Amino acid sequence: MHDGAESLSASKSKIFGFVEALTRGQKQAILLCLDLILAPLALAMTCALALNSLAPLWLLRQMGPVVPIVAICAGLLSILFGIHRIQLKAFEAQAIRLTGMCSVLLAAVLAVLVALLDLPLRGASIVTFGVTYFLLSVGVRLAMLRALVWVLRQGRTRNRVLIYGAGTTGVQLAAALRSHDSISPVGFIDDNPALHGMTISGLRVFPYAHIPRILRRHDVKRVLLAMPSAPYPQQARIARKLEKEGLKVMTLPSFAQLVGEEKLVDHLAPVVPGRFLNRRQIESTLPQGAEAYVGRTILVSGAGGSVGSELCRQLLATRPKRLVLFEVSELSLYNIERELTELARDTEVEICPVLGSVTDARMARMVIAEHKVEVIFHAAAYKHVPLVEANPIPGLANNVLGTRTLADAANEGGVARFILISTDKAVRPTNVMGASKRLAELVIQDMSKRSRGTVYSMVRFGNVLGSSGSVIPLFKEQIARGGPVTLTHEDVTRFFMTIAEAARLVMLAGSFAGNDCGGEVFVLDMGAPVRIRDLAQQMIEAAGFKLRDENNPDGDIEIQVTGLRPGEKLHEELLIGEGLLTTPHPKILRARENSLTELETARLLRTLRSVVAVGDSEGARDVLRRWVEGYGPERPSPENDPPDAVLQSIPSAQT
Repeated sequence: MHDGAESLSASKSKIFGFVEALTRGQKQAILLCLDLILAPLALAMTCALALNSLAPLWLLRQMGPVVPIVAICAGLLSILFGIHRIQLKAFEAQAIRLTGMCSVLLAAVLAVLVALLDLPLRGASIVTFGVTYFLLSVGVRLAMLRALVWVLRQGRTRNRVLIYGAGTTGVQLAAALRSHDSISPVGFIDDNPALHGMTISGLRVFPYAHIPRILRRHDVKRVLLAMPSAPYPQQARIARKLEKEGLKVMTLPSFAQLVGEEKLVDHLAPVVPGRFLNRRQIESTLPQGAEAYVGRTILVSGAGGSVGSELCRQLLATRPKRLVLFEVSELSLYNIERELTELARDTEVEICPVLGSVTDARMARMVIAEHKVEVIFHAAAYKHVPLVEANPIPGLANNVLGTRTLADAANEGGVARFILISTDKAVRPTNVMGASKRLAELVIQDMSKRSRGTVYSMVRFGNVLGSSGSVIPLFKEQIARGGPVTLTHEDVTRFFMTIAEAARLVMLAGSFAGNDCGGEVFVLDMGAPVRIRDLAQQMIEAAGFKLRDENNPDGDIEIQVTGLRPGEKLHEELLIGEGLLTTPHPKILRARENSLTELETARLLRTLRSVVAVGDSEGARDVLRRWVEGYGPERPSPENDPPDAVLQSIPSAQT
């Protein structure tokens, strides 16, 4: 028995080898000969049916001259319609129609011959001949295809797949896979209850709940998602559910995607951050202050970051003498240096990339002295709240001690202006990141008191739309995956500004600061705070999808509340104290806030350096509780209601 199986396998291999060895021309010749043979065979069968006998020899003798004519005509018609060139696996509806036309014309040729030669065949027999030839031609080809597919599948690993979606696309896919030598569809999965239990294209339609049973019975490893017209979030949700079953999911594109009328991957409309501000943006061009940077050497720390890189681009437009890019990330420095070098090609601005950390005192002093730096914008900081909360020591070392190191080097090197970029999270902070930025502000306030010529100032603003780690890139990524969009709290609000606004504010603040007013904090009129849930809903709708909630259970993407993260506030503020002072720009105000004495600042820095040196995280938080006003965990209370517009007191601002 074993020998018989081996013999059968060897025979199959020989057949497969013979078919594979045939050239395309030889295969076409075989099919053409087949058509030549089938025409006389159909004629013989027609004669047998006409006399109700299997051996109508006398009729065949009378029709002897007709047989070769019919055979030759069958071959010519096959060539004319190109039937012999159609591959067996492509012999479907169009090929069957061509075969039908060929059969009709061949029957017409027989009818002419019968009339001319006065042969004993009736009209019904001529119709029978056409039908017989058609059935033989189609049937033999389909039988050959089945036989070849059976031979090819023997000894091969067959990938059994499920087709998700029993609509038009799914049916077409099943038809295309029917003759495949290594892929075998085992059934349809569809969410429409009306289709469950039906058989479509020879395959049973199952509900989703039957998937585990199908997997066990048929050893299915892959699902083909054949529902291209479904919304992308719906496809993404289905794909995630199937992947949890251990299946690999592949999506079939629609015809619109295949011809380029619809993007295959990115279904999201471009997001313009400024549309979510709920206020007018400040001028798109720098209204004043550019003269403060013309022909000067400017250093930007954190030049590869979101705000730092935009600041460099806008500073380049003021035509400084030299732009020093100070960055700790090699990749970020490489990217921004390459971009700015291209932008500065037709200018005389010198681009100087410097790889280093602001915590390195020797490096800071050397860079300032070597390039004769006149203005410093300090944008280097660890800013991601959860990461700094989990890693307080490096966060404080970089944000506080790094600021002191660079500020000291600026004072020693005779830098004219030093501008610290701060955040609204520094106001009564509930997290380590915000507290570290408040300590950095206290350091700059202390430096302004002891400065030997350097003017120190700070710029404080809210969240920057579109920056790395901000909500817009996060929400866009979640929407692209089909949701859900995660929200920490239903009522959380934030102040927002665009990256371009942030860069202009910093540059303007740097030009406003003077020797008679160092140490102040500049803030932007950012309007009312934005509710993050409203922002998430706007982004979902801007992407062309519908919000799924209790009122709209058939929507595309839901918003999922995950709870406030450690150290996260419900609402942010921009000012610690009361009272605002005007500046030359109506949208920018300044405030003088309480600071530490020189002795207190020295004690703070000494304690902080000690805890950082030994890696004492709890000791670091004790330093924050001791020296940062309002530092502590968020406590939900009526006081956490959204504050009134911070700048509502503008009309009474003092000059």
